[in-house]
Amino acid sequence: MGRPLKVKLFPFQRTGVAFIEQKKGRVLIADEMGLGKTIQSLAWLHLHPELRPAIVVCPAHLKLNWAKEVKKVLPGKQNVQILYGEKGGPSITGDIIIINYDILPNKYEKYRDKLGKKKVREIKDTGWVDFLIARKPKVLILDEAHYIKTNSAQRTKATKKLAKKRDHVIAISGTPMDRPIDGFNLFQVIDKNIFPDFWKYVHRYCGAKHNGFGWDYSGASNEKELHNILTKTIMIRRKKSEVLPELPDKIYSYVPMELINRKKYEKAENDFISYLREEKGRGAVKKAVLAEHLVKIEALKQLALEGKLAQCIEWINAFIEKDNSEGKLIVFTTHKSTVETLMDEFKKIAVKVDGSCSAKGRDQAVQAFQEDPKIRLFIGNIQAAGTGLTLTAATAIAFLELPWTPGALVQAEDRPHRIGQKNAVNIYHLLAANTIEEKIAKILDKKKKTLDIILDGEGNVVQTGVISELINSFIKVFNSL
Repeated sequence: MGRPLKVKLFPFQRTGVAFIEQKKGRVLIADEMGLGKTIQSLAWLHLHPELRPAIVVCPAHLKLNWAKEVKKVLPGKQNVQILYGEKGGPSITGDIIIINYDILPNKYEKYRDKLGKKKVREIKDTGWVDFLIARKPKVLILDEAHYIKTNSAQRTKATKKLAKKRDHVIAISGTPMDRPIDGFNLFQVIDKNIFPDFWKYVHRYCGAKHNGFGWDYSGASNEKELHNILTKTIMIRRKKSEVLPELPDKIYSYVPMELINRKKYEKAENDFISYLREEKGRGAVKKAVLAEHLVKIEALKQLALEGKLAQCIEWINAFIEKDNSEGKLIVFTTHKSTVETLMDEFKKIAVKVDGSCSAKGRDQAVQAFQEDPKIRLFIGNIQAAGTGLTLTAATAIAFLELPWTPGALVQAEDRPHRIGQKNAVNIYHLLAANTIEEKIAKILDKKKKTLDIILDGEGNVVQTGVISELINSFIKVFNSL
């Protein structure tokens, strides 16, 4: 098999890889969120280097994360290619190819009935699916596989077309279906022999009934039987509570976000580097605490946030949609404006705590988050909500912005991990890729390991160190030019 994986698998993850191998790479990995479904699929790919190219189809906001996970998990240099844009082309050279559902279809096919087959053939291909099929992929990995539940959707049709004749199909979803009808397409893509007849499936498992206008398949029937068939054939599912003894108290994940304002950000970053050069290079570090430096750094942070915020909202939406049974989410940020933007987006299911909240308001927000099942999201300013609150209803935290001190970061991480919390806590850092946010995260991570500084509470010393190292990282850039 060659070189070992770059990460160590938990025992339950090794069991998952063995299951994929036993089922010859045609499976549904339905583990609850945070248990490493991506890592298990990549570990199986590692067992079979001959099975290339492999295609990963996922939501757009997860493409960079897949590329990061490949680099983190698989040894050696991997030929990874991320596809962008709705117009496909023959320039597909990767061994591991990553594409999102929405750009997969040949969009012209929706006009087939109106225009006729002859006219459609004259329209230039705009999707990727045919080009991907031409590469003769050996493995198809479908992340968030519930995206293909709607039979009439173009992405479902394209995914089914791509999956046809594939020897290995690995579907990944913590919530593969809300009702039995949602799973039919997915089961067909993995193994069409399990439920070969749609009509029999919907009558046996979807409570099919005629409502006077047509057939209604939105119900459920014989649920235990369906579960037993799936677990005996294609599905492996573990709940976090079942594998809790194997998990650490905190599970960290970095989720890279793409910037929609990349050019604007890069111009500002180059201007900052030029500014530091004018300050005579390393001598500028001595002035790191000056307001002018901090203003420029803050401007970069704001541009990074601006460029990723829509994608962060998409990630939060996806978490809430698929995490119906697994607890709630805390989102931490540092700016009141970000708190307000998120509250506007999620006001029906969210509460907030920021500097504007009274003591009574804080208590009411915490109580609602802890006790009201309709409140799925706690949005907090790190300074106002990062200490003193118990939020054990949450099983995950997402940081959209980072504080300046590792102490503040650790305090915020501990909000759900209190007495009374029985679950491992997943901690996600939603960071704009290749920006100042990554630099800050790396510095904070290094300083978090210096426990004596954190535990002694030397906040000012740590703060100066973080900013100094941050500026040094930019200085290294222009010194290398």
